[in-house]
Amino acid sequence: MLPRLGVWVMAARPKTLAAAAAPVLIGTGLASFRGSFQLLPALMALVGALLIQIATNLANDYYDFVRGADTAERVGPVRVTQAGLLAPTAVWKAMVGVMVVAVLVGSYLVWVGGWPILWVGLLSLVCVVAYTGGPFPLAYLGLGDLFVFVFFGLVAVAGTYWVQATAFPPDALLAGVGVGALSTAILVVNNLRDRATDARAGKRTLAVRIGRAATAVQYTLLLVVAVAAPVLGILVYGWPTVTAVAGLATAVVCLTPLRTVWRYSDPRELVPALGQTARGVALYGILLSSALAWGLPLLG
Repeated sequence: MLPRLGVWVMAARPKTLAAAAAPVLIGTGLASFRGSFQLLPALMALVGALLIQIATNLANDYYDFVRGADTAERVGPVRVTQAGLLAPTAVWKAMVGVMVVAVLVGSYLVWVGGWPILWVGLLSLVCVVAYTGGPFPLAYLGLGDLFVFVFFGLVAVAGTYWVQATAFPPDALLAGVGVGALSTAILVVNNLRDRATDARAGKRTLAVRIGRAATAVQYTLLLVVAVAAPVLGILVYGWPTVTAVAGLATAVVCLTPLRTVWRYSDPRELVPALGQTARGVALYGILLSSALAWGLPLLG
C-alpha cells in the first residue's frame, strides 16, 4: 500500500548509499589535506557514485529475481521485483535511465580528469550489470566481495582524488583499503544472511563457498583492516593523529554486529547487523574525511 514514490525509494535502497558516499568523502578529505580540494568535481563525483550505486541496486533487484535468487524464502529487506511492487521491465528501464544520467555526470568528470576517468567510468557501468547479470555474474561466482572492495574502496577514493588534483598519492590507496574493507563488510553480512537461499538458487557467493565460520572470520578481519588503515596513515604518511578516531569510533559501532555475526542462530538476526554495519561505514567516512580536511592533530 506504499505510494508509488515510496516504492521507488525502496527500490533505490537508500540505506546502502553510505557505501557509495563514504569513499568520495574520504577522497575529498584527502585532497583537502594535500591542498587540492575542488568543490564542483567533488560534488559531481559524489553524485556519480550515488547514481552508480542506485543503478547497481536496481540491477540486482531485477537480475536476482530473473535468476530465481530472490524468492519468498529470502530473509531481509523487501525486494520490489520479487514482492510484486514493481514490474521487472519497469525496474530494468529505471536501471537504464539511472545509468544514462550517470553517463551525463561522468562526462563532466572525464572532461576534468581525462582518460583515466573515462576507463573507470566505462568499467563501472559494465559492472552495474555484470555484478548480477550477464553470462558471468560476479556475485554468483563468488567475486562480489572483490568487486566491492576494489570499486567502493580503491577506485572510488583514488578517482575522487584524481578529479580534484589529477594526481595519485600512495596514501589514496591506503585510504581506499580502509573504507573498501568496511564496505565489503556490509556485503559479507548480506551474503551470510542469504547463504542458505543463495545456495539453493545456485548463487555461489563467497559466504556460500567458504561457510559460516570462515565468513565470520572474514568480517572480523575486514573491521581490523578498517581500524588499522588510519593508524598506518598517521605513522607512514603523516596524517593528522585525530584520524585514528575514525577507526576507533567505527570499531565501537561495529561491536554489536560483530557479536551477531559470530553468535546468531537465525538469519533474521543479521538484518539489524546489516544496517549497523552500514552506519559504521557512514561514520567512518564522515570522521576520516573531516579529520583529513581539518588537518588537526589530536595531540598537538
